[in-house]
Amino acid sequence: MQADAEKIMRLLKTARGQMDGIIRMVEENRYCVDISNQVLATRALLHTVNKEIVKAHMEHCIKQAFQTDKEEEKIEEFLVMMDKMMK
Repeated sequence: MQADAEKIMRLLKTARGQMDGIIRMVEENRYCVDISNQVLATRALLHTVNKEIVKAHMEHCIKQAFQTDKEEEKIEEFLVMMDKMMK
């Protein structure tokens, strides 16, 4: 992975902490809107993580594929990943 692993790990650990908090909120039967807001915040954080990873993939892996005549494979791989992200 070419993304900043330290930054990615920090964000993922934050998301894990948020998930633990959400689980506690559900166990404590907290207010639905509060739980939903935390779920949305966690989802936004995971979106940021994925964006960083995809950006690094484009800047390194796809760029390198064009330099080594393997662009068709990487383009198809990227399109499949984008399709998953759009669902």
